[in-house]
Amino acid sequence: MTDPKRSTAMRILKHVALIGAAVIMLYPVLWMLLSSLRDESAIFAGSPLSGGGLSLDNYAQGWNALRHPFGHYLINSTIITIGAIVGNLVSCSMAAYAFARLRFRGSRLFFAIMLLTIMLPVHVLLVPQYILFAGLDWISTPLPLIVPKLLATDTFFVFLMVQFIRGLPRELDEAATIDGAGPVRIFVSVILPLMVPALATTAIFTFIWTWNDFLGPLILLTDPDSYTVQVALRSLVDTSASSGSASSWGALFAMSVVSLLPIFFVFLVGQRYLVRGIATTGGK
Repeated sequence: MTDPKRSTAMRILKHVALIGAAVIMLYPVLWMLLSSLRDESAIFAGSPLSGGGLSLDNYAQGWNALRHPFGHYLINSTIITIGAIVGNLVSCSMAAYAFARLRFRGSRLFFAIMLLTIMLPVHVLLVPQYILFAGLDWISTPLPLIVPKLLATDTFFVFLMVQFIRGLPRELDEAATIDGAGPVRIFVSVILPLMVPALATTAIFTFIWTWNDFLGPLILLTDPDSYTVQVALRSLVDTSASSGSASSWGALFAMSVVSLLPIFFVFLVGQRYLVRGIATTGGK
């Protein structure tokens, strides 16, 4: 029989440990938020989490520190991110349905080859991709960051959806076939509505990864007018360095907070679908 006092003590210890872990994880974000509201000379002086002398001057300075207002780079990132989400949802769901439900010669071989591509580091592909996109005259346009998503290049999401579809009863397909539905009709009318958790998970992860991507846009977007948020944040440091002044940490932290707001919003809105999609996929 379990000792009630020992059980209560264990629960208290678990909650204390969780609170401690949450404080450690949130401390950098809180420090950055407060630093974005402080004067430049007070950021690295005094108590890290003190709240004295807060103002919004850093946000005004950072918003207009580059060639364009920072909203211009937010729009660039939004266009690329929306294109990537739509591309992954359409192409990965179609590829996953083909691997999970359709019978065709070499399906297992192609699926194995697709899984092997997960082991390829993205850095290995950057040079040949750059040469290809330069030949198509796509450099400094959103196309190199959107068009590949329409070709189901994100293997992780294809695999996630394959696992989800395999967990759906095949009797649904058979009933639709008896009613005269073909593969396309079955996919659109039967499978796709049941894939909402997996589609939501794909959309959320695609948003986070694309919005936070730095290396790809840094290499493929050479024109400052086409910079995304992450490259623009780096440009804030480069601008200060080229002018011979110290980095404007307050402006940098302020725009970093602005760039994080869409991620927090999307995660809060889609957290329920994210957890359900991962749990359902992992349980099949």
